[in-house]
Amino acid sequence: MTEEAEANAAQAKPAVSVVGPGDGETIVLGTTRMRVLEDGSHTGHRLAIAESVLAPHTQGPPQHRHAQHDEGFYILSGTVRFTVGDEDHDATAGTLVMVSPGTPHTFANLTDQPAVMLSTFTPDLYVQYFRDLQEVLAGGRPLTPQANIDAMSRYATAPATDLA
Repeated sequence: MTEEAEANAAQAKPAVSVVGPGDGETIVLGTTRMRVLEDGSHTGHRLAIAESVLAPHTQGPPQHRHAQHDEGFYILSGTVRFTVGDEDHDATAGTLVMVSPGTPHTFANLTDQPAVMLSTFTPDLYVQYFRDLQEVLAGGRPLTPQANIDAMSRYATAPATDLA
């Protein structure tokens, strides 16, 4: 086999990414701790996955809509309240919530126990939003509603102001 053929064969092998229990990028946003398991760099930017731990009594973001990506939430433990438009859904362990582009949504942990969820973003567009919010906090600036809206707008996301 020629060097060129060997190089092509090596590139044709499917890539495997393994993220162990202590691995992944950690993003802390107030009372929420997120561990990015896949930021899109191993999936051709088609998919990102993150694990989030929401402390008790954690409010989520303002209700918002994504224009360009689907977002999925699989509850691993605890209870997470999802508000979709004017409807509330209390999701417990084993529940999957899928949010299509254009659907207004938010979430919160209203209980006295932590909640853990696995989130997917297809495509991976939205992971950088969380990094941007962490940078705001790391820079000593408060995470104001306007700072949140500014960050959202960079990732085809807008507050659902008609539901405020």
